Amino acid sequence: MRKRTSLGALSASAMLLLVSLGLAGCEPSQPRAQTAPAPPPKVTVAKATKRLLADHDEYVGRFVAVDAIEVRARVSGYLDAIHFKDGQLVKKGDLLFTIDRRPFEASLAQAEANLAQARANLAYAEADLERGQGLVRGSTITQQTFDQRTQAKRVAEAAVKAQEAAVRQANLDLEFTELKAPISGRIGDRRVSAGNLVTGGTTGSTTLLATITSIDPIRFEFTMDETSYLRSRRLAGEASANAAPGGLPVKLKLLDEPKFTHTGNTDFVDNAIDRASGTIRARAEFSNPDGTLTPGMFGRIQVPAGPPSDAMLLPEVAVGTEQVRKFVLVVDGDNVARPKYVTLGPVVEDQRVITSGLDPDDRVIVNGLMRARPGIKVAPQEATAANNTSSFASGAEPAAN
Repeated sequence: MRKRTSLGALSASAMLLLVSLGLAGCEPSQPRAQTAPAPPPKVTVAKATKRLLADHDEYVGRFVAVDAIEVRARVSGYLDAIHFKDGQLVKKGDLLFTIDRRPFEASLAQAEANLAQARANLAYAEADLERGQGLVRGSTITQQTFDQRTQAKRVAEAAVKAQEAAVRQANLDLEFTELKAPISGRIGDRRVSAGNLVTGGTTGSTTLLATITSIDPIRFEFTMDETSYLRSRRLAGEASANAAPGGLPVKLKLLDEPKFTHTGNTDFVDNAIDRASGTIRARAEFSNPDGTLTPGMFGRIQVPAGPPSDAMLLPEVAVGTEQVRKFVLVVDGDNVARPKYVTLGPVVEDQRVITSGLDPDDRVIVNGLMRARPGIKVAPQEATAANNTSSFASGAEPAAN
C-alpha cells in the first residue's frame, strides 16, 4: 500500500514539471533588431542637348596634289650639280639641277660671232646700195647691177634676222642648263646622280630627274552614288543649267583620327555617271599649311545630305543595349527609373544623336547607369557642365557616399 502511494506522488511531480516547462516556453521572447532598408542609388541625370545638325553621307577616298610636275631637262648634257636634298620643300624658282654649261656657252659665243658677221655684211650691202643709187641715175652702172645690190641688201637683212634667232636659241639653251622649280611644293628623291648624261628635248625619251607635288592646298577625290549626287545637287542649288554641286562645306578625318577635324569645300563634280558602277567622281579642297595631308593618303569625308535641323544628343554612355534594341533610363516624377527605347543616329563629338523615342524634357540617367535598374527608385542629381564634358565622355561613375 505504501509503494503505490510513492509511485503516485512521483507521477504527479513529473506532471507539474512538464506543465512548468510548457508555461516557461510560452513566455514572450525579446524583440530582435530589424535591418534598415538600403538608400536609393545616386545617379546623375540630364536632359538631351539640342543642336542644329545636318544629315551627311560618308565616303572613302584619296588625296591628290593640285599640281604634280615631272622635272625633265630641255637640253642634253652631263649633269653637273644637284642643289636640293631629297624630300625637301622647294619654292617656285629655286635652282634644282645644273647641266654642264660650257658647251652651250661656246655655242652662244659662236652664234654671237655669226650675228656680228651678218650685221657687217648688211652694213656693206646698205652702203653699196646707197652708192649705186647715185650711179644708176648717171648711167654709170646698169639697172641690173643696181637690182643685184638691192637683192644683196635684202639677203643681208635676212641673214641678220636668222643669226639673231640663233643667238636667242643659244641663250635659251644656256638658260635651260639650270633647271628651276616650276611650282612650290615637296620634291621627291633625285632619279639621276651628278655626272650622268641627261637626255633632254621634247620627245618621250627624255630623262626624268625628279618629281614635285604641291602641298597647300590639297585635293581629296572620292566617288558618290547617284542618289547621294542628287541630294548634293539639290542642296547646293542650281544657279544655272550647267551648275555643278560645288562649294558644299565638308569635313574629313584621317585613318588614325577619331573625329572629323579637317574642314574644306567641294570644288568639282564630274560631268557623267559611270555606267558600270553607277557612281560619279567628286573632289573637295582642303588647306594643308603643315603638310600633314599627303597625296595618295586615304581619308574619310562627310558630305552634307540635307539642310540643318534640330537634333537631340546624349552622351554615348547613357545608351544601353537590350539584345538588338537600344534604350535609355529616364527618371519620372516619382524618381523611378523607366526604360525608353530609342533610335540612334550618328556620333557627333562623342555624343550620340537620338532620332526618335525620347522627349526633350526627359531626365536621362547619364551617370550611374550600372547601379540603376528599371522600376527602382533612385536619387537623381542634376548634371553640371563640367560633368557633361569630362566624366560622361569617359564613362566614369560618381562616387558613392
